[in-house]
Amino acid sequence: MEFVNTELPDLIELRGVGQKYGEKIVLDNFNLLIEDKTSQGQFVVILGASGCGKSTILRYICGLQKPTSGEVFIRGKKIEDKDRVGMVFQQYSSFPWLSVLDNVSFGLKMQGVKKKERNEKAMEMIKLVGLDGHEKKFAKSPTLSGGQLQRVAIARSLLANPQMLVMDEPFGALDITTRAMMQDMLLNIWDSLKTTVIFITHDIPEAVYLADDLYIMKANPGQIVSHFKVGERMSYPRNKSLKRTQEFFSVVNEIEDKMLKL
Repeated sequence: MEFVNTELPDLIELRGVGQKYGEKIVLDNFNLLIEDKTSQGQFVVILGASGCGKSTILRYICGLQKPTSGEVFIRGKKIEDKDRVGMVFQQYSSFPWLSVLDNVSFGLKMQGVKKKERNEKAMEMIKLVGLDGHEKKFAKSPTLSGGQLQRVAIARSLLANPQMLVMDEPFGALDITTRAMMQDMLLNIWDSLKTTVIFITHDIPEAVYLADDLYIMKANPGQIVSHFKVGERMSYPRNKSLKRTQEFFSVVNEIEDKMLKL
């Protein structure tokens, strides 16, 4: 059955998706619908234990992998091999032989954008993620910290597609202080650009702190089992004081109880 395009198609739809690796079934008839909120953007978090298929779903959305069965749509259009959405990985993905500026502008260079224009646009994103003053440094450790390297990846992805930022456990390797700082920076970027963020994590407090919509996945095979509209219970903008409120603890405990029963 062909997807029927409408005036306002949904942002992302995974319909009847399945994924097999040999005899192992990772996803079976998996469905997910993310509505398009173009005027305000949204922050979608997918929460689940390791191995439940979270990263596989992101690879579908970014055009990095095709499902064994089912279909994937972005804004009502079936995703094709040529379609690409930038993704921020847990592992640092910058080119260490290039500067911060050249890393961030790399996508525009591949598109044939002239150097002056791509560098100007790249600097806007570098400033947005708080890396101005570091643009001439090589994007590698120890020249840059882990948090700074993830900022490079965020800036590069946003420059390539400012309407959508897809992130696969991007803060998992960071220390607790840097992780908290990166969470707040990401919320500020989201609020500033009104973009849509699709964020994967297995950390419950992180998921609750960031999420507008929060989906819980189970494994074997991977399925969405719960949908929490966190934004209806805890409004934006958010800051670290929220993490000390009774409502925050209540939502964290509710989701933890749900996950422990899976």
